[in-house]
Formats: sequence, structure tokens, C-alpha cells
Amino acid sequence: MVKEIRLYVEGGGNSESRQALRKGLMVFLKELVSLADRHGVKVRPIFCGSKHSAYEDFKKGLADHPRAFNVLLVDSDGSVSQPPWAHLNLASLGTGDVHCHLMVQAMEAWFVADRAKLKDFYGRGFNDKQIPKDTDVERIEKPMLKSCLNKATRRTRQKRYSETDHAPKLLALIDAATVRRASRHCDRLFTTLAQQMGETI
Repeated sequence: MVKEIRLYVEGGGNSESRQALRKGLMVFLKELVSLADRHGVKVRPIFCGSKHSAYEDFKKGLADHPRAFNVLLVDSDGSVSQPPWAHLNLASLGTGDVHCHLMVQAMEAWFVADRAKLKDFYGRGFNDKQIPKDTDVERIEKPMLKSCLNKATRRTRQKRYSETDHAPKLLALIDAATVRRASRHCDRLFTTLAQQMGETI
């Protein structure tokens, strides 16, 4: 069993926003973090900025932390019909697809999956009708995700959806079980990481 899981994640601008996203993701992954604590495993999400930067940091992680379970986690930017490395058209660097995971089609799909928590966060003025009712959020095209969030939130006190200001808070608020039911690739991430600790969730 591994003793460290390192997630190289697309997203984040300056160091402050990356730290905020890291904290939000740790809350979203709390079931896995709890398992990790019981097994003495460290979980380290590292927000890297662009997809290219995440891949380069993942590559470096393979060399610098060979005993860790290193994972690349990036937006798919489109529908997915191939295994992850093939979809991204990136060299697997000697790793299998178990080391590559996708947010399909972007992280915002996870937010849209939990409409109830979106309502809780934005409150009065949130226009639920702008959020697609598709139970499979992975079918919602990436440009539509941000567009529908902008339209749904523009009359709220929080104002329009902001990836910098709102994404870290939404990550900490949305329910992982709800998102997993709506996103098979999110479910795959949870399942894979649990398996590395000899668990099933």
C-alpha cells in the first residue's frame, strides 16, 4: 500500500488562489482523506496552473517522489470516448491510465452536479432554470458550464460565478456522493484512490 498520494491538478493562478483551491479540494475529498489518515497515508493536492504545467509537475513528481502514487488530474475540455492518456494525447511516461484522471468536461461540472449546494451558496437571486437538468453532467460542454453558471448567478449577492473567488468555496461545499453519481470520471477518481489504500468506497 502507498504511503503518499500526490495529485497534480490543473487550476489556480497565484499562490493564494492555489492554496484556497487546495483547501477546498481537501474538503471535497474528505472521505478519502479520512481513509488516508487511518492508513497513515498523506494526501497532497498540488494545483499547478495550466494543463501543461500540471503535466510537467506530474512528470517531475514521478522522478522526485517515486514511492508516491502520483496522479495527474486535469480538465478533459470535451467529451471522453478514449482512455485518459489517449484522450489527452500525452505520453503516459511509463504509467498506466490509473495515474491519469479527468474532470469532465471541467471542474465546473462538479458544481453543476450539486444544484442544491449551488442554491445554498448563491442564495437569493439564483436562477436554477439556467442550470442544465442533465443527470449526466459530463455531457454538458465546457463553454456551456461557465455560461450557465454566469447566467444563474448574475442576480445574486455573490454576483457572477468567479473561478478565483467561488470555486474554492464551492469545492468545500458540494457533496462528493452527489457528484460521483452524476460524473463517472469523478467516481473513478474516488474509487482508484481508495483502491490504492486497499479500500472500497
